[in-house]
Amino acid sequence: MFDSLSDRLGSVFEKLRGRGALTELDVRAAMREVRIALLEADVALSVVKQFIDEVTERAIGAEVVRSVTPGQQVVKIVNDALVSLLGGDAPEGDNQLNIDVTPPAVIMMVGLQGSGKTTTTAKLAKFLTEKKAKKVLMASLDVARPAAQEQLRVLGEQTKVATLPIIAGQQPVAIAERARQTAKLQGFDVVLLDTAGRLNVDTALMAEMAAIAGATKPDEILLVVDALTGQDAVNVASAFKAEVPLTGVVLTRMDGDARGGAALSMRAVTERPIKFAGTGEKLDALEAFDAQRVAGRILGMGDIVGLVERASANIEQADAEKLAAKLAKGQFDFDDLRGQLKQMKAMGGLGALAGMIPGMAAAKKAMDSGAIDEKVLGRMEAIILSMTPKERAKPEILTAKRKIRIAKGAGTTVQEVNKVIKMQLDMATAMKKLKKMGGMKGMAAMMAKMGGGGMGGGGLGGLGGLLGGQALPPGFDKFTKR
Repeated sequence: MFDSLSDRLGSVFEKLRGRGALTELDVRAAMREVRIALLEADVALSVVKQFIDEVTERAIGAEVVRSVTPGQQVVKIVNDALVSLLGGDAPEGDNQLNIDVTPPAVIMMVGLQGSGKTTTTAKLAKFLTEKKAKKVLMASLDVARPAAQEQLRVLGEQTKVATLPIIAGQQPVAIAERARQTAKLQGFDVVLLDTAGRLNVDTALMAEMAAIAGATKPDEILLVVDALTGQDAVNVASAFKAEVPLTGVVLTRMDGDARGGAALSMRAVTERPIKFAGTGEKLDALEAFDAQRVAGRILGMGDIVGLVERASANIEQADAEKLAAKLAKGQFDFDDLRGQLKQMKAMGGLGALAGMIPGMAAAKKAMDSGAIDEKVLGRMEAIILSMTPKERAKPEILTAKRKIRIAKGAGTTVQEVNKVIKMQLDMATAMKKLKKMGGMKGMAAMMAKMGGGGMGGGGLGGLGGLLGGQALPPGFDKFTKR
């Protein structure tokens, strides 16, 4: 999401960065382009007007005119305004769930049919169970949609979260009251109420929501909206806000190919925080919404915090320690390379990682356009798996005859086998040089002197070495679509 908006804003700010000084006319011309970009991204007109007025007022002020790098200063002002627009200026804890109450905390999930409400309920239950160590009970109040209650029960089994037993014919308010009572008697910390939706906001739906809220006195009422519906999502949010005391919003399908206007408008229109974002179909693809990080990704600044969190969730500590011990000796064989490829796949693949690393916009654009094949990781892993354990541990024994056998086993060519061998050799050579420099500590000291400091050199178990620059690593650029 935000790719087209990010590209448009990136081109605007690139022009500003290239100037040594900025006049008021320069700033206003840039803001006109930003305004068009936001409107094309489907951001609400009233939100765009207020945003541009605020940014322009600050950008033509003394803080830019007197700045040594005026172009960068304008980018910072836009970034700060985006953070504010997304809710980053809210009181601390405003976007956190209010669940530290006398158990059970009641969370009511509302929204239109098809917004992903039931799946989001299961995702949130999994999040609270695994990240917050809460004992959670889920209950489906949707008696209108066929098999809706059964769907939540199946999701409960998949997430290992308890669901309220289904009683045929029981109505939503009665189910909600039974869920709350069951949670209280059985020592649950949180009860999630998955309410029914409709194709459109109507009187019957709102009456049902009000009745459930009145009976259960929920601590949170979260509106689930599909980010891909653009301006319609904002209209739905406005309608629900007028009828139900919402406490927050959950945006689903934030990983989709959309213009992003719903996310940028939602906070301003509803005056309620965006608390979570659904980032994929898997049941663990739910993230706490962070305005700073989202603003950074819109402006092409990456999301290093998100990258580190994704690495922590997908990289086994034991594997990382084993690799670190080998790297300390300057060693790096095909088993190590395969481990790195598996980590990258688990973290979302090349495209997902490139979008989170500052300065990788061009590489990500190449992948999105199809110039670089995202399946390259799988093809490389297949080549490595076609090797014997001895060949993976001792690359120097790979003769021409062995390469032909490996290529046949992987269903590829000897040329592609050679590319993988070259990548392993380049990385092994880099590790030996790293050892001579004093290991990771020596490299960190060198980068500090150069004014660097971070990701480029090889953090995250070697991902820095694979994705540390604007270009792709040795070998990757050869794995183009055929």
